[in-house]
Amino acid sequence: MKIAKKLIFTTIIILSCISNEALAQEKDPIKILFVGNSFTYFWNTPELVEAIGQELDTPINARQSTVGGSNLEQHWKEERNTNTIKLLEQEKWDYVILQDHSLSTIDAKNRFKEYTQKFIRLIKDKGATPILLMTWAYDSNPLMQEQITKEYLEIGSKNNIMVIPAGSLWKKTRTLRPELELFFDNIHPSLNGSYLNALLIFKSLTDKSITEVPDRLHTIHDGEKLYLALIRPTDAIFLKQLVEESDLEKFK
Repeated sequence: MKIAKKLIFTTIIILSCISNEALAQEKDPIKILFVGNSFTYFWNTPELVEAIGQELDTPINARQSTVGGSNLEQHWKEERNTNTIKLLEQEKWDYVILQDHSLSTIDAKNRFKEYTQKFIRLIKDKGATPILLMTWAYDSNPLMQEQITKEYLEIGSKNNIMVIPAGSLWKKTRTLRPELELFFDNIHPSLNGSYLNALLIFKSLTDKSITEVPDRLHTIHDGEKLYLALIRPTDAIFLKQLVEESDLEKFK
């Protein structure tokens, strides 16, 4: 009888530990801070990443510190009402994704390197993982991409951090599917472009398959389903395959 009671008690303890661990996992989503400008907030890329996580049972809590046209120097100096430093000081993050002004790697390379490295050091000091989101060439000048890619990969390699190669995949998309519109205007992403970015960010961070991500992404607000993205099914299939077949390891 005593042995049976001990077995029952041990079983209860084990089940309780498993249950507590499961609850802890549910209560601890991946916390991501997006730092950038309109390239990040167009079509609310952070919330698209959250929605993908929701579809794939990977809870994500994404926040953004974004001001249109801003660069990392302005974020560092808390200019133009940016609050990035405060968010880094006041909250604990798993990842901080840095996206500089689209022309920084071309017109202000020294500034790009200086403030990217300052943020990398600060983010590491705060116990988070810094990541760079490579920007893309303008619709009017695809030749920009070579310089953008070079600068992002160099600083990523120097600091041993991941680069999410959005610009590189945009370039490949424009070659394979020139009719697939990635641009809202000459520089900002269309919904297709932001969907591609969100797929790529999620895949880069989790290494999970994205083949089951739907072409309709939604969030829940006040108990109601609100759609964030409605992508043509054939375009969504192509974009998911593009990301799945890309060698992202070489950017880590």
